[in-house]
Amino acid sequence: MIRFVDVCKRFGAGATAVEVLRKFCLTVPSGQFCTVMGPSGAGKSTVLHLAARLTRPASGEIYLADRPLAQLSDSEAARMRRREIGFVFQFFHLVPYLSAEENVALPLVLDGCRASTIRARVQHVLRLVEMRERARHRPSELSGGELQRVAIARALASEPRLLLADEPTGNLDSQASATIMHLLRRTHLELGVTILMVTHDPLCASYGERIVRMLDGRILEDIDVTEGAGATVPDGHRTP
Repeated sequence: MIRFVDVCKRFGAGATAVEVLRKFCLTVPSGQFCTVMGPSGAGKSTVLHLAARLTRPASGEIYLADRPLAQLSDSEAARMRRREIGFVFQFFHLVPYLSAEENVALPLVLDGCRASTIRARVQHVLRLVEMRERARHRPSELSGGELQRVAIARALASEPRLLLADEPTGNLDSQASATIMHLLRRTHLELGVTILMVTHDPLCASYGERIVRMLDGRILEDIDVTEGAGATVPDGHRTP
């Protein structure tokens, strides 16, 4: 699904240049839930930005479903982000004057989808994240956990092949964090969407099937946790 081959990324130039990724290699196959951990400055968020082609590597190549991202024009990259990649952010990034359902519909409207398609997809993803009863509420009327559920619904509305999540629980309390991670895991299992998530929280990381630990732009460990503790959900039961 997403593959990094000897990717280097630096910011700045000359003596002040900072090497963020150094010969970085990572392959996340289709349908996998992969989490990336590491301290601040390890290069975690840069991996997500590169995967979405929001920034370009200094060298190396990145492939999405065997398509080299370097060969995409800016318009092609924008279309790829609208149709093939969903984003979930720490601070939600919802439009404050739009209702929950309008926020979810927005990327579909911008992509020129038919009104009937938009209605069907919005209802489907709001049902998936258990927010249909709050569909007409604006962000100021929702809790942090509800805001993130709406953000996840928006990310899934375009039926993406890849979901990129950047510290999706970083702005939530422990109970809301557990609920969101359970939702992401259930979404992964039910829809089969590939997830690449960045987090600093070991418990959140364990909800995935694989944990990649980074330091100074390199991978330190790559651990299979398919049967790990991440299946634990708030009520003490385990996900299917």
